[in-house]
Amino acid sequence: MNTFDLVEGPALLRHTPAMLDAWLRDLPAPWLMSDEGPSTWNPLVVLGHLVEGEQHDWLPRVRHLLAHGDSVPFAPFDRFAQLERPERTVSELLDEFAGLRAQSLRELHALALQPHDLDRRGQHPEFGTVTLGQHLATWVAHDLTHTAQIARAMACRYRDAVGPWRAYLRVLRDPG
Repeated sequence: MNTFDLVEGPALLRHTPAMLDAWLRDLPAPWLMSDEGPSTWNPLVVLGHLVEGEQHDWLPRVRHLLAHGDSVPFAPFDRFAQLERPERTVSELLDEFAGLRAQSLRELHALALQPHDLDRRGQHPEFGTVTLGQHLATWVAHDLTHTAQIARAMACRYRDAVGPWRAYLRVLRDPG
């Protein structure tokens, strides 16, 4: 069983903003507005969600868990809050995400967590008892999930254009 690694996990988290910046900044608008169909997110909405997570989920819940353990549940996180925010440009979102992520990682480093800290327990409002290690591992997997989501949304722009090659392109296959 793999557990969260206090060196490897933050290393990936550190690279996500630069990777998304290199990938998305200065792209023509149709790429940024592409989605997988009705009620799915385009890359701009995903970026807004990543910003919300930095502001209200990852480090706030780490601090909460360290302060309260499992005696006080985490505040609920609104996974759709970005849909209610004013529209922002890709540059604004990328810049905000990069700044927030850098601050989150500085704070995480300053906590000087040790491997035994990963077993500390918190109370998730939906899942019940969780560990700090699970929360931190989820942060990493969350980045990867949304990176894959952006790739799928952008690939859908050429879903029909690829013709029969769609059968070989996993990114264009219907989930299920």
